[in-house]
Amino acid sequence: MKSPLDTALSQQKLLVLDGAMATELEKAGVDTANELWSATALLAEPEKITAVHQAYFAAGAQIATTNTYQANLPAFIKQGMSSADAQQLFKQAVQCAQLAAANFENDLLIAGSVGPYGAYLADGSEYTGAYRQTQTAYQSFHYPRMAALATAGVDLFAFETQPNFAEVKALIDLLAVKFPQMTAWVSFSIKDEKHLCDGTSLVKAAQYAAQFSQITAIGINCTALENVEPALLRLQAATNKPLIVYPNNGDRYDPQTKKWQSNPQAASFSDLVPKWIAAGAKIIGGCCRTNPDDIHEIATVVDANRKK
Repeated sequence: MKSPLDTALSQQKLLVLDGAMATELEKAGVDTANELWSATALLAEPEKITAVHQAYFAAGAQIATTNTYQANLPAFIKQGMSSADAQQLFKQAVQCAQLAAANFENDLLIAGSVGPYGAYLADGSEYTGAYRQTQTAYQSFHYPRMAALATAGVDLFAFETQPNFAEVKALIDLLAVKFPQMTAWVSFSIKDEKHLCDGTSLVKAAQYAAQFSQITAIGINCTALENVEPALLRLQAATNKPLIVYPNNGDRYDPQTKKWQSNPQAASFSDLVPKWIAAGAKIIGGCCRTNPDDIHEIATVVDANRKK
């Protein structure tokens, strides 16, 4: 199955993804210190989401991920909303990205963010994968969000920050059964360069995902900068699918305190991105704590490498 991502890669060779949403919303005054995290802005300040998307596009991003990573039906219902109202919020997240993209002439993609069940738990489980549900339970959890994102017109899904192999298998099955015309990338949450957070071999997980034509790219995100290059080399040996990476900016996160510690000694994207491209990365962006300046830095390196 040829996806919008495949088409874009055939034209551009390399693609730039956006960066962190919550970091920029917090700068804009949105209180994300709750179970909804960055999805809080959907309730009352969607224009701030649009502004963040626009800033990333202006910085050189060609793909926006919707602000739905931690948006899910159970969480919205806990806030007192009806199912119908929650569905509308998912669609509004897509509209925020679409509004931002409309301000630019070049072709831009919108990926519907599908975060893991662990994000709903809001206890750092996306960094451990230490939760267990049945396949049916995972699919029941993810289906309403995916249905709304598809209806609202995302170009593909982003199964991102996935720490749990059983959940990834459930998502891929759900994609095949309920969304046969859609594609997705799978981006794993890893505890080191060799393993998903739940201990599954990264190579094993990548090889499994690569079997499916609807999976259009495979990679890692929300990880330390130093994990990227060695993980890419393993992924490159495991699959011929395009590889996607979007790590954190080098700061350190403590899931217990839910606070970040800055790391002024972190390597720069200008230094690292050429190594990632050499190791097989085709789609590169940023995750936690990255900002439009980081994405501009990445885009500058990517643009130079397209011309080689």
